[in-house]
Amino acid sequence: MAGSVQSIERAAAILRLLAAGQRRLGLGEVAASLGLAKGTAHGILRTLQYVDFVEQDAATGKYQLGAALLHLGTSYLDVNELRSRSVNWADALAARSGEAVRLGTPLEGRVLVVHHVFRPDDTLQTLDVGSLLPLHASSLGKVLLAYGTAPLRPALEAGLEAYTRHTLITAEQLARALAEVRELGWAAEIQEMSMGEAGIAAPIRAHGGLVVGAIGLSGPVERICDGHGRPRPNLATLLREAARAISKDLGAARW
Repeated sequence: MAGSVQSIERAAAILRLLAAGQRRLGLGEVAASLGLAKGTAHGILRTLQYVDFVEQDAATGKYQLGAALLHLGTSYLDVNELRSRSVNWADALAARSGEAVRLGTPLEGRVLVVHHVFRPDDTLQTLDVGSLLPLHASSLGKVLLAYGTAPLRPALEAGLEAYTRHTLITAEQLARALAEVRELGWAAEIQEMSMGEAGIAAPIRAHGGLVVGAIGLSGPVERICDGHGRPRPNLATLLREAARAISKDLGAARW
């Protein structure tokens, strides 16, 4: 059997390191963690960045997994499997929260709603399965952007459409919002896609901790948010618990 290729082993080690981390890592951190010279680590990172397996934050210079790698990592996971593993948890989340639940994955620069549980009351509701939502103006989309499951660059190049006066329409606004998503572990959308409507969403992870989709709660602002216009903490807690449960079912060792 032929021996291993050292450069590929090192590249794989860097990718595993970035996948296991809770935050972006700088060149020095990568090199120190793996016992590599900075020049060696930098050369591998540049190559990985060239093929979109790694992305570098323009402001901090730190690295995270790139969209191309995440798409490869999720290719084994059929959307139907993601939906089937999520159905019971989504139903339970709707019952516990009293709000509508949607499950989303990226598709052609938007969010495809692959599952929708109606709010458990008698109000008139429309089934959203198959709907395409904007990445930048929906909580589901912000999760996918924040964790690189949907690429950010094409969304920015296409222009950020204003759906309401609250929509984030500049790269700076969106960058701040996505940084907050990564910090909190969940995303919010308050009247950004439709006036009077709000939503929150959390990432669903699979093997290696890769984010493969998002699950969210949505409804009228007065139901999703408190008197100060912020998402209700109890809803965020219920949402994160459901996302964690689905992630464990999909083989995620961390969430």
